[in-house]
Amino acid sequence: MKLSVLAASLMLAALPAFAESVRVVDCDTLRVDGVTYRLWEIDAPEARQSCADDWPAGRTATEHLRALIGDRHVTCEPRTLDRNGGTFALCRADGRDLGADMVADGHAWAFVRYSRDYVEEEREAAAVRAGIHGHTCEPAWQWRSERGDNSMLCVGVA
Repeated sequence: MKLSVLAASLMLAALPAFAESVRVVDCDTLRVDGVTYRLWEIDAPEARQSCADDWPAGRTATEHLRALIGDRHVTCEPRTLDRNGGTFALCRADGRDLGADMVADGHAWAFVRYSRDYVEEEREAAAVRAGIHGHTCEPAWQWRSERGDNSMLCVGVA
Protein backbone atom coordinates (compact mmCIF):
# COMPACT_ATOMS: atom_id res chain seq x y z
CA MET A 1 0.00 0.00 0.00
CA LYS A 2 2.75 2.47 0.96
CA LEU A 3 4.58 1.80 -2.31
CA SER A 4 1.51 2.60 -4.42
CA VAL A 5 0.93 5.85 -2.50
CA LEU A 6 4.58 6.80 -3.06
CA ALA A 7 4.35 5.91 -6.77
CA ALA A 8 1.17 7.97 -7.14
CA SER A 9 2.79 10.94 -5.38
CA LEU A 10 5.82 10.80 -7.66
CA MET A 11 3.61 10.63 -10.75
CA LEU A 12 1.61 13.65 -9.61
CA ALA A 13 4.80 15.65 -8.97
CA ALA A 14 5.90 15.04 -12.56
CA LEU A 15 2.67 16.40 -14.05
CA PRO A 16 2.61 19.93 -15.44
CA ALA A 17 1.33 22.71 -13.20
CA PHE A 18 -2.07 23.99 -14.31
CA ALA A 19 -2.19 27.68 -13.60
CA GLU A 20 -4.86 29.57 -11.79
CA SER A 21 -2.86 32.81 -11.70
CA VAL A 22 -0.07 33.82 -14.06
CA ARG A 23 2.13 36.91 -13.93
CA VAL A 24 4.90 37.80 -16.37
CA VAL A 25 7.92 38.72 -14.25
CA ASP A 26 10.15 39.69 -17.17
CA CYS A 27 11.00 38.68 -20.72
CA ASP A 28 11.48 34.98 -20.04
CA THR A 29 10.15 34.45 -16.52
CA LEU A 30 6.64 33.65 -15.28
CA ARG A 31 5.16 33.40 -11.82
CA VAL A 32 2.50 30.69 -11.93
CA ASP A 33 0.43 30.16 -8.80
CA GLY A 34 3.26 31.57 -6.69
CA VAL A 35 6.04 29.52 -8.35
CA THR A 36 8.62 31.25 -10.55
CA TYR A 37 9.59 29.57 -13.82
CA ARG A 38 12.18 30.60 -16.41
CA LEU A 39 11.21 29.56 -19.91
CA TRP A 40 12.99 26.41 -21.05
CA GLU A 41 16.03 26.75 -23.34
CA ILE A 42 15.57 30.36 -24.40
CA ASP A 43 17.33 33.54 -23.40
CA ALA A 44 15.42 36.77 -23.87
CA PRO A 45 16.83 40.29 -23.56
CA GLU A 46 17.03 41.50 -19.99
CA ALA A 47 14.25 43.84 -18.85
CA ARG A 48 16.45 46.94 -19.04
CA GLN A 49 18.39 45.85 -22.14
CA SER A 50 18.25 47.98 -25.28
CA CYS A 51 19.87 47.27 -28.62
CA ALA A 52 22.54 49.31 -30.39
CA ASP A 53 19.83 51.40 -32.08
CA ASP A 54 18.11 52.06 -28.69
CA TRP A 55 15.26 49.64 -29.46
CA PRO A 56 13.95 48.59 -26.00
CA ALA A 57 14.46 44.85 -26.50
CA GLY A 58 13.76 43.81 -22.91
CA ARG A 59 10.63 45.87 -22.48
CA THR A 60 9.34 44.79 -25.91
CA ALA A 61 10.02 41.10 -25.16
CA THR A 62 8.18 41.35 -21.84
CA GLU A 63 5.16 42.95 -23.54
CA HIS A 64 5.24 40.26 -26.22
CA LEU A 65 5.25 37.45 -23.64
CA ARG A 66 2.26 39.07 -21.92
CA ALA A 67 0.45 39.19 -25.27
CA LEU A 68 1.26 35.53 -26.00
CA ILE A 69 -0.27 34.55 -22.66
CA GLY A 70 -3.22 36.93 -22.65
CA ASP A 71 -6.05 35.12 -20.90
CA ARG A 72 -4.94 31.69 -22.13
CA HIS A 73 -4.60 28.61 -19.93
CA VAL A 74 -0.93 28.21 -18.91
CA THR A 75 0.82 24.98 -17.93
CA CYS A 76 4.47 24.59 -16.94
CA GLU A 77 6.52 21.37 -16.84
CA PRO A 78 9.67 21.76 -14.70
CA ARG A 79 12.77 20.57 -16.58
CA THR A 80 15.90 21.65 -14.70
CA LEU A 81 17.29 24.03 -12.07
CA ASP A 82 19.66 26.97 -12.41
CA ARG A 83 22.59 27.30 -10.03
CA ASN A 84 20.48 29.43 -7.69
CA GLY A 85 17.74 26.81 -7.45
CA GLY A 86 15.40 28.53 -9.91
CA THR A 87 13.27 26.30 -12.13
CA PHE A 88 13.45 26.16 -15.90
CA ALA A 89 10.20 24.84 -17.35
CA LEU A 90 8.52 24.14 -20.64
CA CYS A 91 5.53 26.44 -20.40
CA ARG A 92 2.58 26.46 -22.75
CA ALA A 93 -0.36 28.80 -23.25
CA ASP A 94 -3.37 26.86 -24.56
CA GLY A 95 -0.92 24.17 -25.65
CA ARG A 96 1.45 26.50 -27.55
CA ASP A 97 5.10 26.41 -26.47
CA LEU A 98 5.84 29.94 -25.18
CA GLY A 99 9.61 29.54 -25.63
CA ALA A 100 9.24 28.47 -29.26
CA ASP A 101 6.90 31.39 -29.93
CA MET A 102 9.23 33.91 -28.26
CA VAL A 103 12.16 32.73 -30.40
CA ALA A 104 10.11 32.44 -33.62
CA ASP A 105 8.79 35.97 -33.14
CA GLY A 106 12.29 37.41 -32.60
CA HIS A 107 11.97 38.20 -28.89
CA ALA A 108 14.46 35.62 -27.59
CA TRP A 109 17.44 33.53 -28.64
CA ALA A 110 17.62 29.75 -28.66
CA PHE A 111 19.92 29.01 -25.72
CA VAL A 112 22.19 26.61 -27.62
CA ARG A 113 24.66 26.40 -24.75
CA TYR A 114 22.35 23.79 -23.23
CA SER A 115 20.10 22.56 -26.03
CA ARG A 116 19.40 22.62 -29.76
CA ASP A 117 15.70 23.28 -29.11
CA TYR A 118 14.39 26.28 -31.03
CA VAL A 119 17.40 26.57 -33.37
CA GLU A 120 15.14 26.36 -36.43
CA GLU A 121 12.77 28.98 -35.00
CA GLU A 122 15.73 31.31 -34.44
CA ARG A 123 17.10 30.69 -37.94
CA GLU A 124 13.72 31.62 -39.46
CA ALA A 125 13.34 34.73 -37.26
CA ALA A 126 16.84 35.90 -38.20
CA ALA A 127 16.12 35.35 -41.90
CA VAL A 128 13.25 37.85 -41.77
CA ARG A 129 15.07 40.12 -39.30
CA ALA A 130 12.29 39.76 -36.72
CA GLY A 131 12.64 41.62 -33.43
CA ILE A 132 16.14 41.32 -31.95
CA HIS A 133 17.52 40.18 -35.30
CA GLY A 134 16.55 43.46 -36.96
CA HIS A 135 18.02 45.73 -34.29
CA THR A 136 21.64 44.64 -33.79
CA CYS A 137 20.94 43.33 -30.30
CA GLU A 138 23.69 41.88 -28.19
CA PRO A 139 22.75 38.38 -26.98
CA ALA A 140 21.42 38.50 -23.43
CA TRP A 141 24.11 36.16 -22.05
CA GLN A 142 26.80 38.50 -23.39
CA TRP A 143 24.99 41.58 -22.07
CA ARG A 144 24.75 40.01 -18.59
CA SER A 145 28.36 38.81 -18.66
CA GLU A 146 29.63 42.32 -19.39
CA ARG A 147 27.74 43.47 -16.30
CA GLY A 148 28.91 40.59 -14.08
CA ASP A 149 25.52 38.82 -13.97
CA ASN A 150 25.61 35.16 -15.03
CA SER A 151 22.42 34.07 -13.26
CA MET A 152 21.17 32.05 -16.24
CA LEU A 153 23.69 29.28 -15.73
CA CYS A 154 22.05 25.89 -15.54
CA VAL A 155 23.15 23.20 -13.11
CA GLY A 156 21.51 19.98 -14.26
CA VAL A 157 18.46 18.19 -15.46
CA ALA A 158 15.70 17.51 -12.97
